[in-house]
Amino acid sequence: MATASINPALAASEALPNKPNGVRDFDVCYSGNVGNDMGISTMGYRSQKYNPPEWHEHNYSKYYQSFANLHNAENTRHEGNRTIKETDAQTVNTQNDVTKKLAERSKDINFWKTELEREISDLISETDMLVDQRKRLELALRSTEIPLHISTDNLNCRARRQGIDLVQDPVELNLLKEVEVINNVQDLLKRTIKETDEQIKRNRDRKRELEMDWSDKKEAFEIDTAMACLRNEHTNKQFYAGSAQFQAVQSTPESWAQFTHDNITRAEHERMASIQLRSLVDNVLQDTSRDMREQADAVDVSFKRRTDEVHDALHKLQDNLKKVSDDIVRQQNKIADLKKKIKEKEDPMKVAQTRLHSREYRPGVELCRDPVQYALVNEVHEIAGSVDALMQRLNDAENGLKDLQDNRMLLEKEISIKKNTLFIDREKCMTTRTRYPSTLQLQGYQGPR
Repeated sequence: MATASINPALAASEALPNKPNGVRDFDVCYSGNVGNDMGISTMGYRSQKYNPPEWHEHNYSKYYQSFANLHNAENTRHEGNRTIKETDAQTVNTQNDVTKKLAERSKDINFWKTELEREISDLISETDMLVDQRKRLELALRSTEIPLHISTDNLNCRARRQGIDLVQDPVELNLLKEVEVINNVQDLLKRTIKETDEQIKRNRDRKRELEMDWSDKKEAFEIDTAMACLRNEHTNKQFYAGSAQFQAVQSTPESWAQFTHDNITRAEHERMASIQLRSLVDNVLQDTSRDMREQADAVDVSFKRRTDEVHDALHKLQDNLKKVSDDIVRQQNKIADLKKKIKEKEDPMKVAQTRLHSREYRPGVELCRDPVQYALVNEVHEIAGSVDALMQRLNDAENGLKDLQDNRMLLEKEISIKKNTLFIDREKCMTTRTRYPSTLQLQGYQGPR
C-alpha cells in the first residue's frame, strides 16, 4: 500500500541511469547553416539539426516515460489484484451471510408454517367433532317429535272418555306437563343448534384465514428455500433491473410474526369456545333427555295408578252388578211368589163368600147371627186383609224390582264407561307410549325409528 503514494515521475527519474561524464544539461546547439536556403518553407520544422545532448535527453525522456508507465501498470495490476481479492472475499462473505439469513428466514417461516399446520389440524378436528355434536342435536330434535305426538295423541284419546271419567286427573296433568317439557326441550335444542351453526361458521372462517396464511407461508418458504440453495454455478439466474429496492408496501419482521401470532390466537380462542360449546351440548342433551325421561316415567306411573284405580272401580261395579242382578232374580221370584199367594187367596175367599151368600137364604129364624156367621165374616175380612197385605208387599217388591233394574242399568252404564276408560288408557295410550324413544335416541346417539 506504501508504493501507491509514490510519485510516478519521481520514481521514473530515480530509475534512470546516470548521464555520461562531460555531458552538460544546457549545451549550446550548433547554429550554423546546415539546411537548404533555397527559400523552401520550413514552418513547423526545426531548421537546425539536434545536437547529441538533445538526442540523449530525448532518449532519456522516453526511458523515463517507459519506466513511469511500467510502474503505473504494475501498481494498477497490484491494486487490481488486491481489489479483486477484496471484492471476491466481500462478495463471498456477503453471499454466505445472505444465504445464512435466507436459511434462518426459511427456518422461521417453517416454524410458523408448522404452527399454522398444527392449529389448522386441531381446528379441523375440533370443527369435525362440533359437526358431530350438531348431528346429535338434530337427531335429538327429531327424536322429540315422537314423544310430542304420543303426548298429544294421549290427550286427544283421553278426551273421548265418557261421563264422570272425563276428569282432569293426575294423568292429564302429567301429560300437559310432558307437552310443556317437550316444547321447552325443542326450543332449547333449536337455540343450541343455532349457536352451534354460528360457532362452526366462526371455526371455518378462522380455518380459512389460517389456510391463507399457511399458503402464503408455504409459497414464501419455497421461494426462500430455493433462493437459499441458489449458487453461482446454477443456470436459473439472470439480471433484474430495479430489483435492489424496497417495495412500497412491505411488512416488518415484527408485524409479520405478529400477524401469524394473531391469526393463531384468534383460532385458538374459537377452538376453546368450540370445546366449551361441545361440553355445553353434552350437558344440554343429557339434561333434556333426563327431563323428558323423568316426565315420561311420571306419566307412565300415573297411568299405571289410574288404570289400577279404574280397574278396581270396575271390579267393584261388576261385583255390585252381579249382586244386583242376583237380587233382581230373587226379587222377581218373590214377586211371582206373592202373585201366586194372592192367587191362592181367591179360592178361600170364594169359599167364605159362597158360605156367607148361601147362608143368607136360611129361612125365618134360622137366619141367625150365630158364631158361624161371625167366623165367616171374620174369615172374609181376614182373607181380604191378607190379600191387601200381599198386594202391598207385591207393590213394594215391584217398586224394589224397578229400583234394582234402574240400578243395574246405571251399573252397566258405569261399567261400560270404565271399560271405555280402561281401553283408552291401557290399550290406546299405554300401548302407544311403548314407542317412546330411548335415552340414547333422546341424546342423539341413535336416530328415531
